[in-house]
Amino acid sequence: MERLVPGEFWELFQRVVPEAPSRPQGGGRRRYGDREVLAAIIFVATTGCTWRQQPPSFGPLGPTAHRRFTEWSKARVWAKLHRVVLDELGARGDLDWSRCAIDSVNMRALKGGLTGPYPVDRGKKGSKIHLITDRTGPPLSIGISGANTHDSQALIPLVKGIPPIRSRRGRRRRIPGKLHGDKGYDYNHLRRWLRERGIVHRIVRKGIETSQRLGRHRWVIERTMAWFAGCRRLNRRYGRKADHFLAFTSIACTLICYRRLTA
Repeated sequence: MERLVPGEFWELFQRVVPEAPSRPQGGGRRRYGDREVLAAIIFVATTGCTWRQQPPSFGPLGPTAHRRFTEWSKARVWAKLHRVVLDELGARGDLDWSRCAIDSVNMRALKGGLTGPYPVDRGKKGSKIHLITDRTGPPLSIGISGANTHDSQALIPLVKGIPPIRSRRGRRRRIPGKLHGDKGYDYNHLRRWLRERGIVHRIVRKGIETSQRLGRHRWVIERTMAWFAGCRRLNRRYGRKADHFLAFTSIACTLICYRRLTA
């Protein structure tokens, strides 16, 4: 358990987890501790196993972990936890807002909501993860959609979705200095929208520039997308519920940020 949920991570989680419901009349089975259940959920997220394929050390925790995962997802615990870890990074001055990047990665999906035919994969069903990272890699904002959703449609919601994050000095921040993007975001209305908010755009122009020109800045977000492979539950989507897929994506982002926090 200590390996999956270290003490510092558990302290951060306690800030966002809702209180356990009380039983005025008593009775019933013993409620598993939140730390035990959290360890089981992270095990499922990182290994990609099913809820019933828990190791013997966890005991019969699978169904309980699934129920608690659903409850916490509805309470937006995972998004709150991601923000708490981002706040810790920002307070330490470990976030670089000078150059942020936006991109997406496709994940194979067998069923469920927010799926669609992926145009470059023979029309097979998939879901997209859209994200914005800071200059060094931690994801600041995420979203999911069907694989056939154009990347340009995600830019405005993602930028708006960046939470106000603590800084080492001064006010909270949520606006990047520059935003790098590939040809999928080459639209005048997006450039105009970014300028109105004081964000310098560095978007590749179709037929004029190549995506390789921005490679020395955009490789960071490509590395972050590769880090998602560490959350094997995302490699192929089996669940029907889109909010569960988003929850696992938030868990992956939280673990990426927490590794930076403890590096």
